[in-house]
Amino acid sequence: MLVALPILIMFPILFISILKESWYPFFFKIARFWAKIILIGMGFAYRIAREQTPKKDKSYMFIANHTSMADIMLMLVTVKNPFVFVGKKELAKIPLFGFFYKRTCILVDRSSAKSRQAVFLRAQKRLKSGLSICIFPEGGVPEEHIDLDAFKDGAFRLAINHKIPIVPLTFADNKKRFSYTFFSGGPGKMRVKIHEFLPTEHLTIDDTRALNEKARALILKQLHRFNK
Repeated sequence: MLVALPILIMFPILFISILKESWYPFFFKIARFWAKIILIGMGFAYRIAREQTPKKDKSYMFIANHTSMADIMLMLVTVKNPFVFVGKKELAKIPLFGFFYKRTCILVDRSSAKSRQAVFLRAQKRLKSGLSICIFPEGGVPEEHIDLDAFKDGAFRLAINHKIPIVPLTFADNKKRFSYTFFSGGPGKMRVKIHEFLPTEHLTIDDTRALNEKARALILKQLHRFNK
C-alpha cells in the first residue's frame, strides 16, 4: 500500500519525468519523497551520521551492505546527489514499482556475462551525463546469518575507470527492521553511517581487489560497532 499509493497519486508527474534522460534529476527528487513516505509510514526513524558529505554536481560511486528491501528507500533518503541504481532485473516484475524501476535503473541479469558487460556501458553513459551510480556490491541479499558477504568487483572497477570516489555507507538496522523473513521486524530506528570517501584518482585496474577489500573491511568494522 505504501509503495503503490504514492505512485498512483503521482503517476502523471512520474511518467512525464522519465520521458527524457535529462529530466532524471527531477524524477530522483520525487523518488526521494516517495522513499520518505514509505519509511515514515512503516514507523522507521532514520538517523544519519556523516564523516564526509558529497559535493553537489559531482559524480560518486555509492555502495552499502544489502540486507533488506528497505535498503533502496534508505539509500534514497540518505543521498541527495542524483544517482542511478544498478539492480537485479527481477524487481522489474513488481507491479507499478517495476514500471518505473526498469525505465530509470540499470538492470542486470547476474547469470549473464553479456548483461553484466552491458551494465558497464549504461553506467558509463550515466556518469558522463553527471549522475552518480549506486551498487550493492554483495550482488544480492545474503543469508540472514551472514553479516556481510564478499563484494563483487564491478563497482570498484567502474569507479577506478572513471576516477570517481567510492562512498561507503553502512546500514545498521535494516535486517532487524524489515528482513526477508516473513512476519519479522517492526518499527524503530534505522542508523546510517556515511564513511570518509575512498579516492580513485591515482588507482589503476590492478588496484581493484585492494580497493574492494578496503571498502568491505570499513563497512564490516562499522557493522560490528553498531552491533555493540
